[in-house]
Formats: sequence, structure tokens, C-alpha cells
Amino acid sequence: QVQLVESGGGLVQAGGSVRLSCAASGFTFSSYFMSWARQAPGKERELVATISGAGSTYYASSVKGRFTISRDNAKNTLYLQMNSLKPEDTAMYYCAARRVGVPQPNYWGQGTQVTVSS
Repeated sequence: QVQLVESGGGLVQAGGSVRLSCAASGFTFSSYFMSWARQAPGKERELVATISGAGSTYYASSVKGRFTISRDNAKNTLYLQMNSLKPEDTAMYYCAARRVGVPQPNYWGQGTQVTVSS
């Protein structure tokens, strides 16, 4: 079965760092674009970062310079390194996979909560 399982979230002080992981299984991981998105209570889902199978990256302006997306195709794992965290980063963070040539993600994870205190 296809699975995307996020981990690494928790409570952190403003200015601190957290690394999120997404373990993928049941599909050809290296053939998919991988993304992180987030959603705070009462707000719409926001794309945070995307990485291609070859390592090209995209970041939302709100996280540029603070977050780094990466992947290890040999381990079927996606990462998000989050530095200089702000209270505004508090949200549920989701991992998503999208095959080349399709308009929407094929698979979503269940999410991991990140809470940043001031």
C-alpha cells in the first residue's frame, strides 16, 4: 500500500530549529515531485516547498532563506530543515507526492504538528 508518514514535529521556541521527515513507500519515489505544505487553524493550505526528482527546489517567499527541502531517493525519504522558526510558522505540516505530468498530488500524508512559542 502507498504510504507517506511524516515525523519530527513538536513544540519549539522561536528562533529554534526542527527537521521534519516523510517516509514514503508503495510507489516509485524517485519519479515524483515531493512537496511540503502547511495549514494553520482557520487558514487555507499553503505550499511551503517543492523538490524535483533531480533536486531542483522551490520555496514560498515566507520561508525562503530559513527552510531547506531535500530528499534521499535511496531511502525513499523527504526532509524539511526548519531554522529561525517564528510563531507564524505554527501549523500542521503535510508531505505530498505528485507524478510528472499530472496537475494535482497523487498522495498525501497525515501531517505532523509544529508549534512555535514566543
